[in-house]
Amino acid sequence: MPVLHVPAPSPRRVLPVRRLCLAALVPLLAAAALYGAPARADEPGWTAEPAAGRTAARPYFYLAGTPGTVLEDRLALANTTDQERTVTLRGADAYNTADGAFAVRPARPAAGDGPTGAAAGAGSWISFGASATVKIPPRTRAVVPFTVTVPPASPPGDHPAAVVATEGGREVGVRVHLRVSGPTLAALTVEDVAVRGRGAAAEVAYTLVNRGNVALAPELSISARGRFGEVPGRSAHPVPVELLPGQRVELTEPWPGAPVFDHASLTLTVTAPGGARATGHASAWFVPWGIAAWTGAGLLGLGATTSVALLLVRRRRTRRDDPPALVGVPEQEPVAEHELTGAPR
Repeated sequence: MPVLHVPAPSPRRVLPVRRLCLAALVPLLAAAALYGAPARADEPGWTAEPAAGRTAARPYFYLAGTPGTVLEDRLALANTTDQERTVTLRGADAYNTADGAFAVRPARPAAGDGPTGAAAGAGSWISFGASATVKIPPRTRAVVPFTVTVPPASPPGDHPAAVVATEGGREVGVRVHLRVSGPTLAALTVEDVAVRGRGAAAEVAYTLVNRGNVALAPELSISARGRFGEVPGRSAHPVPVELLPGQRVELTEPWPGAPVFDHASLTLTVTAPGGARATGHASAWFVPWGIAAWTGAGLLGLGATTSVALLLVRRRRTRRDDPPALVGVPEQEPVAEHELTGAPR
């Protein structure tokens, strides 16, 4: 399928003439000057997005089919500068980074295929054919067709991928939501739950693992109980990540309701559409170390004072138990004893 080139729409046709006035003339002239000037060094001067559908624009590509199907779609490239642009197109596998962001794999070298090779997963199913390199004339919009060939033995579920456009070292990725028909399973696990920080700065660290074959939009809630009763947790709310199949992400959740002085047992519950549900547990001591230090110093001082007092009392008791000494009483001579024999003297 050939590349379709059409002139880029002029921004001057967007504003009706009846709305022009002196107040609107200044921003209009500024916009016209920006549109007519070459792109700055930090501006690429071109865009890549799905070609508009029959009803409205699309933020991503949405494709679905059975194994062995060949799907078709179109990518729109717009050159807004006065210079011709040469853009290279390829398919790429998509994945979650460690913190949950959406990312694409770099191009893989292949033997006999030059510096840029095919992806290993669903990205390798995307082909632009002879249109892998597109030259876009100045102020022109190019519509580039591509195909997605689903292998016959493809497992059912979501296969995340992206279309990547490269020019001058800059890459722009357009996400491809691709689902192969068949049984789907929404499943996840929560691992490595731990509590970090104290007080209002406390947070819960945890790991989410997608064990199913569809992308998940999880929701999370926190419940906790301490030695003195229930502890404020967090109600169910969305987690700002889309967890792709087979991916593992490490996240943290603020816990402003953490106790100040207590031992709390925490339960973290994660759910997702499709019946996915998992829980994780952790426990932690919450001790205000500043107060604990002053309390420890006070107890240490109290213990020292008590020891000194006990020592003094013991000494006084020892002195009282000693026998009194006789002062000023002369020693008496022993009295001679006479033996009684019964004989007169």
